[in-house]
Amino acid sequence: MKTVRYFLLLFGMVMFFAACEPGDGEQRTADQEPSKDKEIRRSNLEIQEKQAANRFPCDTLALEEHIINDFPQGTYLVQFDRTFTYNVPRPAVFYYKGDKNYIFAVIAKSKEGERIIEPKNVIGFESSYINLDSTKLGTAFFFLTLFHCDKDNFTQLWEAEVPIHGGFNRISMKKWNTKNTQFIELNFADGIISGHRSYNYFFVDGIEKKPHLMETYLGIVHKRTLANVNNDKFPDYYEYRFNEDSSGIRIRDSIPFYWSEQRQLYITDVNRRWWRKY
Repeated sequence: MKTVRYFLLLFGMVMFFAACEPGDGEQRTADQEPSKDKEIRRSNLEIQEKQAANRFPCDTLALEEHIINDFPQGTYLVQFDRTFTYNVPRPAVFYYKGDKNYIFAVIAKSKEGERIIEPKNVIGFESSYINLDSTKLGTAFFFLTLFHCDKDNFTQLWEAEVPIHGGFNRISMKKWNTKNTQFIELNFADGIISGHRSYNYFFVDGIEKKPHLMETYLGIVHKRTLANVNNDKFPDYYEYRFNEDSSGIRIRDSIPFYWSEQRQLYITDVNRRWWRKY
């Protein structure tokens, strides 16, 4: 009887540890083996390259390889939030149609000295709460980065930090029609305000110059919208205030903020002591 119990216990332990090991063709994660971050990602990339039906110079697989080889450990090309669990993951890149091969990419870097992030932990609505305490899952620093690419050779032109640590949804190119200015919108879910935030990067001096950051958002009792307050080249916004009572929620008023080149801040004439960084 003891022999049977010993055999069953041994068999159970073998099955448990076997289940913990990644199988053939299965992608491993850096969280399983932090010290082998780049090795694991190269292995996973090789699997993706074998499965890719159509390749072209400077495609997203080439960009991922560049990030693995030339960026610090724990740096990742972010993916779109998947609307449905069965959607194919989409890298957060935008190929700009112009005279040159410009590629905008959303990159997440792990905070030095903390656990290496897992990209899945900084994407989507649930990850937006990571802003309250991200230390257990590592802290992600997001960057919008512009690359120029020629025959799979990537050159970084600039990178602009995104002041948030989780909740990424999507990247898109838009136009501010008032000034005919293009901008990149990075949209993030924000569970804290029950809504979303958009970090908008305006190319007020052209694509190759570092863009101007301006934030908009929409939540249950939070709202900020794009505006043209003082008619210069910089985007402005209206910040809304709300009244809440038993009968509901109503907009009380809106406050115009405009960009001060002298102070390098958003300010308002409503109250000189009020200012915003972006």
